[in-house]
Amino acid sequence: MTTIKLHNTKTRKREVFTPIDPENVRMYVCGPTVYDRAHLGNARPVIVFDVLYRLLRHVYGPDHVTYVRNFTDVDDKINARAAESGRSIGEITAETTQWFLDDMAAVGALEPDHMPRATAYIPQMVTMIEGLIASGHAYAAEGHVLFAVESYKEYGALSGRSIDDMIAGARVEVAPYKRNPMDFVLWKPSDADTPGWEGPVVDGKSIGRGRPGWHIECSAMAYELLGDHFDIHGGGNDLMFPHHENEIAQSCCAHPGSGFANVWLHNEMLQVEGKKMSKSLGNFFTVRDLLDQGVPGEVIRFVMLSTHYRKPMDWTEKKAREASRTLKKWRELTVNVTASVSVPQIVLDTLAEDLNTAGVLALMHEFANNGALLELKASADLLGILTIELGGWEGRGGVLLDSWTERLTIARDSALQSKDFSEVDRLKSILTNAGVAVQMSKEGIVLAAGPEVDLEKLEALK
Repeated sequence: MTTIKLHNTKTRKREVFTPIDPENVRMYVCGPTVYDRAHLGNARPVIVFDVLYRLLRHVYGPDHVTYVRNFTDVDDKINARAAESGRSIGEITAETTQWFLDDMAAVGALEPDHMPRATAYIPQMVTMIEGLIASGHAYAAEGHVLFAVESYKEYGALSGRSIDDMIAGARVEVAPYKRNPMDFVLWKPSDADTPGWEGPVVDGKSIGRGRPGWHIECSAMAYELLGDHFDIHGGGNDLMFPHHENEIAQSCCAHPGSGFANVWLHNEMLQVEGKKMSKSLGNFFTVRDLLDQGVPGEVIRFVMLSTHYRKPMDWTEKKAREASRTLKKWRELTVNVTASVSVPQIVLDTLAEDLNTAGVLALMHEFANNGALLELKASADLLGILTIELGGWEGRGGVLLDSWTERLTIARDSALQSKDFSEVDRLKSILTNAGVAVQMSKEGIVLAAGPEVDLEKLEALK
């Protein structure tokens, strides 16, 4: 059996992965808060853990892996969006949850085995909170229930911080009802305009109508679906503190001796053209923005896989163009490959070495150059690329777009000499109006058929 090695954030070293039960390998990954479209950074953990899910299924068998990724559908951002729009919270979260699923399917992610929504597990959260109060790890104050961080001696072990350091360096809500500034909310009161449920019972009496804090959601859902002790917990490294730190504290205190998750995996963040993605810099965009601009989901996935998950990922237009060319070439090479072979062991061993996706892509380039097409296709299947589900984008327009690329290239070359770009602008306008994304740079011109491309219009005008 292939030996999988993963970098465990908890121990700060790469370890051989040994599941608690090889018949049921269990993984929990923190999912989105569904108040809007998923931005490009949200896609990175989805793709990273999708690859791990595929590897685990390959090694242990599809029926022996359980993958859980939640939806946070009760949150102050969602409440604010409802207040702004006048729409109901349920209507908003139903829409945004489907948006997320559609966009992640477009980048080739398999759906997890369970996708629990926080609002469906409120009773389980209340029960866990009541247990924490009874054991002295939580306390009620002014309609809130808070976790007492000093009651858990290992608090801070995951992120490597002491409580004093956290207080000094973190922006925490210093509320008068907190015993310690780092104590975090398990339950908070709701007003008449905010979603609410009957709260935990304290001293024989309900604390009142309210809603759960963010951290307790994942602990309750993980416990219900995976048990008190499971194999892998993952997410972006921005969740390490405080979210994952708080999950560990409340889960281990709620279920003493359980250990919660054995392996913690965290992916690094995403940049755009070398800078942090932000609306103020004008480089913030969603997955749907890229898809609507004609960037295929398979290209997004390929670019993500080109960088190791523990390194910052820099999205650039150049990388997207190179990915598009590579995928087009590989699809042309494997279009008639119908026979199958097992995934080459060198590919499995490379991927199993802490998800070295970049290393696998390098091997695939070698397979393509050496004519090892069966091995190329088998490796692609493992990574979730060159699939039928993601296919079709490179052929939409095919020869027709190639002819337009040549025509636009000639026009631009001429314009560079004459300094008259009117013909270039005219051709770009035709292509854009027909639903084609036009990318022009020093390296050349790339045309990508968008979802609404009008090929008949282009054919008539060529």
